Amino acid sequence: MRLPLTYVVAVLSYASCVRSSFSSQCLAFNPQNSIFNATLTVREYVTAGTNILFPDNDASCGRPSQAVSVDLCRIALHVPTSNRSSITMELWLPETWQGRRVLASGNGGIDGCIEYENLAYGTQHGFATVAANNGHNGTGGHDFLNNPDVIIDYAWRSLHTSISQTKSLASKFYGNTYQKSYYIGCSLGGRQGIGAADRFPSDFDGIIAGSPAVDFNHLYAWRASFYPITGKSTSANFINASLWSTIHTEVLRQCDTLDGVQDGIIEDSSLCHFRPEALLCSNGTTANCLSPAQVDIVNNIYSPFYGSDGKLIFPAMQPGNELLAASGLYSGMPWPLSQDWYRYVLLNQSDWDQATFDLADAMLADEINPSNIRTWPTTLEPFSSRGGKILTFHGGQDQQITSYNSPRLYNHLASGRDASSTQLDEFYRFFRISGMGHCEGGPGAWAFGQLGGSPAVGVPYEPSSNALAAIVDWVEKDEAPETMTGTKFVNDDPTMGISFQRNHCRYPRRNTYTGGNASNPDNWQCKYV
Repeated sequence: MRLPLTYVVAVLSYASCVRSSFSSQCLAFNPQNSIFNATLTVREYVTAGTNILFPDNDASCGRPSQAVSVDLCRIALHVPTSNRSSITMELWLPETWQGRRVLASGNGGIDGCIEYENLAYGTQHGFATVAANNGHNGTGGHDFLNNPDVIIDYAWRSLHTSISQTKSLASKFYGNTYQKSYYIGCSLGGRQGIGAADRFPSDFDGIIAGSPAVDFNHLYAWRASFYPITGKSTSANFINASLWSTIHTEVLRQCDTLDGVQDGIIEDSSLCHFRPEALLCSNGTTANCLSPAQVDIVNNIYSPFYGSDGKLIFPAMQPGNELLAASGLYSGMPWPLSQDWYRYVLLNQSDWDQATFDLADAMLADEINPSNIRTWPTTLEPFSSRGGKILTFHGGQDQQITSYNSPRLYNHLASGRDASSTQLDEFYRFFRISGMGHCEGGPGAWAFGQLGGSPAVGVPYEPSSNALAAIVDWVEKDEAPETMTGTKFVNDDPTMGISFQRNHCRYPRRNTYTGGNASNPDNWQCKYV
């Protein structure tokens, strides 16, 4: 049926009027008047489909632009946090404010990089979304040197300040009080989420905390320990990327079929007790095998890290991540994040050499515990008692933070609360994502809306398969996620279709193959075993 021309013109005129009204609302908003000493640096109306450019963004952050899918009002503010530090925060306000929800995004590493992809992701689903730079710009730690105030911003103040201001500013902009507050982050962002629940239990109602960098001081010591173990890339016993590929093949030979399926994915790496001795060179063979010294290196990498007092500093690295870690922690190069943390925060010694790292350095990190950054809560009782919910996850092939640390945190909380898994699950649910690297990537079904950017956001916005939708339903409908369905796209490209899916289980349940087509998620069950 052909619509009358007058009707079509009226509809287009109305849409144009609404768009013009929101644009005017945006350009008339003066958020800096509500924040002491704040400076407005950007205020612009952005239409759906725009690719926003960030010419002044620190190049090390690697985010020169960001496409947006909805009409929004973009606000950027410079906000002082002390007499010698400040944060830059970006608040993106979508035209349609769904459920009067606000969302904050975390950061990564030791960086001060705004995660624009999470701003776009949040506004796509109607959240007033904020992200901040943690009090400094770029991925390095130079700005921490001799400035404890910047360290405070990094440890907690940047996130707390930005979400506190967002609640107020969003309510003023839309003329309605916000209803619920959410958080999304991975790695350092995971630590920020857990830390916020501990330090400021009323900041968020729902938190997505992926691959959390908790027990932060010990984590950065553990990471620093790899360089002395592997040796320099020029050392005689160094294991290069090609040999790590051989080791990975042997890991899969020993452990891939423990779950009953040969698919290149170790469903539960805690069952894999890898023996590198199987690759020991013999009978004069020197290619694609390990020398005795190299066997010792591999065994050290896959062993827990203990202090001189015999107490655990950090759990062992899990096997299965060799292809990813070969260019990172196993590369025969200093781990830059740990090096900067020791140089500019712990030691104030800009020429410190990570090759000298020893147990004394490891113990020093936790003794100093700058700005109480450790993040190792015992109960999270104030957060849970007000109805807060945490959805956390960790990839089984994480190449930067061992996936064994997240069960350790879960068990630590259960012990601190004297709670059973059923009781802990009332507010804290942890999902092990088999075949996923650090926050994303890997051979597993790893896309489940856990962070902005493709392909994680290529899944439907439904609680069963999208972490952001799941945390909203848990908070607002008390419908907790039983499993989290992950999707593996062909070539990790949502436009090429789905390769397979898997229902990832909440800890301590284990995903168990029951027979049939392993690509069918219904042929796996979550069991206590």
